[in-house]
Amino acid sequence: MNIGIVGCAGRMGQMLVAEVLATDGCALSGGTEAPGHEALGKDVAALAGAAPAGVAVGSDPDALFAAADAVIDFTVAAAAAGHAALAAAHGTALVLGTTGLDGAAETAIAEAATKTAVVRAANMSVGVNLLLGLTRQVAATLGDDYDIEIVEMHHRHKVDAPSGTALALGAEAAAGRGVDLAAASQRVRDGHTGERRRGDIGFATLRGGDVVGEHTVVFAGPGERLELTHKAASRTVFARGAVRAALWTAGRPPGLYGMTDVLGLG
Repeated sequence: MNIGIVGCAGRMGQMLVAEVLATDGCALSGGTEAPGHEALGKDVAALAGAAPAGVAVGSDPDALFAAADAVIDFTVAAAAAGHAALAAAHGTALVLGTTGLDGAAETAIAEAATKTAVVRAANMSVGVNLLLGLTRQVAATLGDDYDIEIVEMHHRHKVDAPSGTALALGAEAAAGRGVDLAAASQRVRDGHTGERRRGDIGFATLRGGDVVGEHTVVFAGPGERLELTHKAASRTVFARGAVRAALWTAGRPPGLYGMTDVLGLG
């Protein structure tokens, strides 16, 4: 499968390139960066620390989507709508790990999914996706005597909060309880807040250093507390999952899929 990487010179982009090059059945079809980026014209593989592959970093995502069977996007929310539109136009599978998307991006992704296979996940690690399923199961089992709090920490450069994974965990907890996350969500506490509302799903966001990603779902009940935790030590777990998702799209009909589909956990 020919796989292209948008944002190929970034930290995550380089890991995705390295994973494509190291995975049987994959070929690196290209990589792009924004116009004016210092990496333009350089060898995509060499930027990722691999032997040169004879593929130069370009600035035209349209050409990348035209040449690839699947494109992996871990870039920025502002680019998601345009990339989804290109996936739809070329019938190229899209693996999307970008979070913090707005309404226009959501609409573009839904439209692309009518034309091609789109795998979208807030987090593409196998462990996190198991955590999502466990969160729903535990929330469904425990009553609202158990308060749910979701704590996440990421590196200082992350721009959205709570993380997409934290919100996905909240959605699974809400689904397990049969409630609407928007109504139950409590994302900010400051000052004299009063007592915690029964049934709330709370979020706490920490930022600092070079933390790749840590998520804990706390179920705090009378006399006991259950905590489900996932800690990512390297971004390679996300890259590995994304490339696995790209390979999984081969021969799939158009549709919007998640990592539960890719991993057979649905």
